[in-house]
Amino acid sequence: MTELLRVEATGETVGEAKWHALRELEQLAPGLDKATVQFEVLSEGERGLLGVGYAPARVVATAEAGEPPEVVDGDYTDAAASLRELLEKVTSAVGVRARIDVTEDEEAVTGRLSGDDLGLLIGRHGQTIDAIQYLANVVAWREQGEGRKDVVVDAAGYRERRRETLEALADRTAEQVKASGEPAELEPMSSIERRIVHLRLQEVAGVRTSSEGEEPYRYVVVDPD
Repeated sequence: MTELLRVEATGETVGEAKWHALRELEQLAPGLDKATVQFEVLSEGERGLLGVGYAPARVVATAEAGEPPEVVDGDYTDAAASLRELLEKVTSAVGVRARIDVTEDEEAVTGRLSGDDLGLLIGRHGQTIDAIQYLANVVAWREQGEGRKDVVVDAAGYRERRRETLEALADRTAEQVKASGEPAELEPMSSIERRIVHLRLQEVAGVRTSSEGEEPYRYVVVDPD
């Protein structure tokens, strides 16, 4: 049966959101026929004064993926095979049907989950997918020791979408802080997300960042410099 791929994406405009969605579909299904992609606009977005009240445009894109490529178990290294086994156990335990693709390069082993209704695996602000990734890294450390590669776990292209959202938020907040001269506190985030904000603003003149609070409610503060 042909698999139906479905992704949701955001952007400053509907056109940008569609472009992001199309890029994610192409990552999930290389060689995708773009003519078969269908878009549904969930929100055209809003642009508030000086960034206040900003809401991104949101679209859903669907397309037929065709038959998935055959996976040859022998092509997996021990690290990749271990990650695939872990992800199969996790998806089975929570009752979520997902396609699991594992790739490996010189720096990391990456597991990507695709399918419908993966929100349960992602969790609020990515807390669940971050926990799965943490568990995968603990397993890799126990099995492979200090020579292990980093393990990355993603679902439905969440990490790229969230990174873009956080970077846009960081940019708007920096402009707000420079204009007002007052510090701004962002919402509580995971350590992974806080690092994205810190890195985004570390070279921005006129602001500095720090993390405050206790886990799991630790947050980033952007101060005028």
